[in-house]
Amino acid sequence: MYQGQMVFSQVMNVMPWRQFQACVDRYRGDNKTSRLTTREFFRVMTFAQITGRESLKETILCLNAVPAHLYHLGLPSRLVRSNVAHANHHRNWKIFYEFAKILIVEARSLYQAVPLDFDFDACVYALDSTTIDLCLSMFPWADFRKTKGVIIV
Repeated sequence: MYQGQMVFSQVMNVMPWRQFQACVDRYRGDNKTSRLTTREFFRVMTFAQITGRESLKETILCLNAVPAHLYHLGLPSRLVRSNVAHANHHRNWKIFYEFAKILIVEARSLYQAVPLDFDFDACVYALDSTTIDLCLSMFPWADFRKTKGVIIV
């Protein structure tokens, strides 16, 4: 195992899985799911975050490179990008939102006596980079760019 997998394994060992499952059950995250459970999806996305993967394709290629390690990471024997993409599209975001709140509360209790260089209240951001196409005939006031990139004003 390389360092990223070792860190991932350590992080997964300390996760409060009962509380995660309670969040999944509350929002029926595994209802009508046959290929990739919410827990497995969370593990894939956490692996991508910890190891600095930049795309779903790169994440799946990296995980499938050594199939013998997937079992030890708590993942199915072979990951398929379409299954992970489907889970990414259809899983209720509230599951992960509630679990993040649980993890923040736990981190606060663990580090309340330790002086830190940051404040938990001000350091967590959720950014949505979704692009919404506008119909210019309905929104003539909208500045529209024809190419991707930086708009220089």
